[in-house]
Amino acid sequence: MTTVNIVTAKAHLSELVGKAENGEIIEIERHGKPVARLVAAEAPREPFDFNWLEDVARSMPTTEPDGVRRLRDEDRY
Repeated sequence: MTTVNIVTAKAHLSELVGKAENGEIIEIERHGKPVARLVAAEAPREPFDFNWLEDVARSMPTTEPDGVRRLRDEDRY
């Protein structure tokens, strides 16, 4: 972890952001006390493929309309 004061952080912001992008944690201090941390942002999540989910749901076997009721009545959950 790198620790810098606010003046240094302002003067070298681009460099510090580059370090944070590479996984380093930058702690910014005011009067010798930590006040902020500069860390890399989380990577964006991949979009969910709803078409794939629909295809999987369609490929699953279906139950007859009274199938759940029949299983329940037979004491077979």
